[in-house]
Amino acid sequence: MKRALTIAAAVLLTIAALAGGALALAAWLGERKFEREVLVKVVPVPYASGAAAIKQGRYLYETRGCVSCHGPDGSGRVMIDDASGMFVRTPNLTRGPNGVVADYAEADWVRAIRHGVNPKGHALFIMPSELYNRMSDAEFAALVAYLRSMPPIAGQTPSVRLPFVVKALYGLDLIRDSSEKIVHALPPPAPVTAASTAEYGGYVARICMGCHGETLAGGRSAETPPDEPEPANLTPGEGTAMTRYDSLDKFSTMMKSGKRPDGSDVRMPLDMLTAFNDTDVAAIYAYLKGLPPRKTGSR
Repeated sequence: MKRALTIAAAVLLTIAALAGGALALAAWLGERKFEREVLVKVVPVPYASGAAAIKQGRYLYETRGCVSCHGPDGSGRVMIDDASGMFVRTPNLTRGPNGVVADYAEADWVRAIRHGVNPKGHALFIMPSELYNRMSDAEFAALVAYLRSMPPIAGQTPSVRLPFVVKALYGLDLIRDSSEKIVHALPPPAPVTAASTAEYGGYVARICMGCHGETLAGGRSAETPPDEPEPANLTPGEGTAMTRYDSLDKFSTMMKSGKRPDGSDVRMPLDMLTAFNDTDVAAIYAYLKGLPPRKTGSR
């Protein structure tokens, strides 16, 4: 019996050592993956200028997720700092001290925003470029016009620190950066007329896919931070979030107030949510109501 227990213990120790070695190898692969060169063919978008472009760009900055990550003044902010060891401080997008865009040319803006790749050719791990890759040239140019018009503000150096396990998952391709999710050869889409239509709503609702998944069916993914609430299912159907919104008025009230019909708070970035104009809200509602029902988690 003693011999059997000794052998069993030795086997378990061997398995644990092999598992630890495999995890260490995966984390090493993750580190190597950060340093890889990502080759993309970049088509520069000419700069836009003028008050109208800057005004539209500011609206896009406020409603397409930029303000939630980089702050209202563009100087960056700490997005994640949790007990797991994960830490993310976003870049300063102004031309102030520690800003990252002072030397950006037209192609660099496209490479970073549309393709998730920095000017040195490395993948931007946190930047959700898959949400902006299908932005029309006109909106892209307006967004960049606003970013370039922002007053220079001092910010801190961007920083990303990842737990050992996250590096391993990245090395095993169980977590992907944006550059891996994008079909880089696709040309920009044709402009979609801003109107209270499902077609335009589908164009605007791409920003929702960052949390709720490509199908908007919600649920957790490997990329959902552990301390974040589970993204809701935004498709129609029993038990989904959309059952609360049987009218555009209820949906619009939630978007403008950040509160559900029962008075509880929604767990979404209110700085972005409440900035949407009436046309975009109505279009998103029309699009969500027309989606096929999906099981929660079928992202």
